Amino acid sequence: MNRSIVPETIARQPWHVLIPLAGLVSLGAAVLYSAAGGSLQPYALSHVLRFCVFLVAAITLSRIPREFFRIAAYPAYGAILVLLILVELLGAVGGGSQRWLNLGFMTLQPSELMKPGIVLALARFYESLPASITASWRGLVPAGLLIAMPAFFVMIQPDLGTALAICFGGGMTMFLAGLPLWWFLGVAGSLAVIAPVAFFTLLHDYQRNRVLVFMDPESDPLGTGYHITQSKIAIGSGGFFGKGFGNGSQSHLDYLPESHTDFVFATMSEEWGMLGGLFVLLVFAIILGWGLRVARNSTDRFSSLLAAGMALTIFFYVAINLMMVMGLAPVVGIPLPFMSHGGSSMMTNMICLGTIMAVSRWQRRPSGLG
Repeated sequence: MNRSIVPETIARQPWHVLIPLAGLVSLGAAVLYSAAGGSLQPYALSHVLRFCVFLVAAITLSRIPREFFRIAAYPAYGAILVLLILVELLGAVGGGSQRWLNLGFMTLQPSELMKPGIVLALARFYESLPASITASWRGLVPAGLLIAMPAFFVMIQPDLGTALAICFGGGMTMFLAGLPLWWFLGVAGSLAVIAPVAFFTLLHDYQRNRVLVFMDPESDPLGTGYHITQSKIAIGSGGFFGKGFGNGSQSHLDYLPESHTDFVFATMSEEWGMLGGLFVLLVFAIILGWGLRVARNSTDRFSSLLAAGMALTIFFYVAINLMMVMGLAPVVGIPLPFMSHGGSSMMTNMICLGTIMAVSRWQRRPSGLG
């Protein structure tokens, strides 16, 4: 770009990421248009508008200095935690879960904000912790508590998928900060031991059914196994080239539940085939690779952990959703970033994207003050 003509704010954006991302959002809008029976309402138009609004917000976020992120880390975490407590006291109930706060001008799901919030708080924590004591209880216990508190409140909403996302983002930040691998292996072993007890005592009936269906979806193909069965039929029926835009029978005939949210990838695969799926994977690979490069090139611990944690938070969304719709993981209600219809998911992922953009900008201005 000619920077004498194009404003610096525009010229310096990571267009090698934003252009493929815009293509992914456009594909998502086309899929949502088709899922609505060939109508821009109620999904496709709002999907594009939300992306445009949150893209402006992400660019604005990328202009914030490093020092502000550092100062705001703990207050932001505390504010989101208070919102999670308010959800339990005042939250609106929908679909059997209590996850939302009605603010009058909008309905907010605070648990979504905690996904980037936990990464920000832990990046700040490990920046202030001397590297020599990271691999001690002082590097483990406080960080574990920072993760456990929001995860607990999200679990009792109940929202297992979001609780897992918070634990994953926090856990990966701890690992990247330098905690020993054997600690994580020990936790994994402990969870494997207590999993049978938790399965029967902590999970709700519908959550237990999802696990059982994941293990054998054909045992109840018209009941609890219906979602996974229809999703795999839709993906497989698309073949390599797909049935063509607007020709997805599984979604159009309402065989595929949640075709515009959690199972949007199955809707896309039926119409756009394996080629469409490979395009989706390519764009996410570009985003993840860029985020990890930004983290690797950062010169300070806070920036590196922040960028890597945000990139891996997006990765968790993608990996779990794709595994879920292909029957490789239980259905946990995690949408596909930038394709599924939903404002909370778009907001969270654009916050992650904007934060990585901010870290990239700090690298060009090492002081982080401009």
